[in-house]
Amino acid sequence: MRFGTLNIDGHATVVAISEDGLQYREAQELLPGFAGDMSDFIARMPVPPTEAAQAGAWQAIAGKQLLAPIPVPRRNIFCVGKNYHEHAKEFSQSGFDTSATKGEVAPSAPVVFTKAPSTVIADRQPVQSFPDITTQLDYEAELAVVIGKPGRGISKADALRHVWGYTIVNDVTARDLQQRHRQWFLGKSMDTFCPMGPWIVTADGIDSATLGVRCWINDELRQDANTRDLIFDIPTIIETISAGISLQPGDVIATGTPAGVGLGFNPPKFLKSGDVMTISIDRIGTLTNRVE
Repeated sequence: MRFGTLNIDGHATVVAISEDGLQYREAQELLPGFAGDMSDFIARMPVPPTEAAQAGAWQAIAGKQLLAPIPVPRRNIFCVGKNYHEHAKEFSQSGFDTSATKGEVAPSAPVVFTKAPSTVIADRQPVQSFPDITTQLDYEAELAVVIGKPGRGISKADALRHVWGYTIVNDVTARDLQQRHRQWFLGKSMDTFCPMGPWIVTADGIDSATLGVRCWINDELRQDANTRDLIFDIPTIIETISAGISLQPGDVIATGTPAGVGLGFNPPKFLKSGDVMTISIDRIGTLTNRVE
């Protein structure tokens, strides 16, 4: 099933979304009296509803604004860097990687950082270019995990039982700030730097280990890979983060980007105002944002 957040009469409302993306049902039909946000819904229903829950009256989405599925995350978005072999290689060779030890290409353990909640925007919303701050704006197409069942010290064997669903994230990055400040937070946490959506697809029926991930800039296919190429798989990432941090319902974990980001070209192909970024992930959907 698909769940998202719609602006209905000025209120951010959690909804189930039909398979064709054209209709919705309010979450309160599944949880009578429910009036919270997506994180509240996930906490109340840590095991995603089954397909049987799709029965009922549907309404047309047309004319209503689709927000990010989790418009205001309760906590920072967890992210994993250098988690595809070819991207780790292109990043190592780019001269922008200030995090690696000498001679390192692929990391020996997951590289985990975070993005501020204020970075999140929805499908079709513009990404600010901040030309007075950065001249090296880049894109990163990523599969993101949404946590349902809370826990700490989660083992790899149990990790997928804690996954509620999956969405798409664009880890927009100011490469010059990422390089200058060494620690990546500033270069990745500017406002609008985390397009997310268009919705969350529940974990049932999705093999997250074999999903195609693609990104186009305007009409040029830049990234084309599969999650089977991850250096550290999703269970390993969840085990690593949860070892000392309690994961909570609604937490989002971006799992890394494939090769083909702007800095990987010679010369680099950084984003400019007017560029359109389109990310597609199998069985989830398409996330499109324009650089303002």
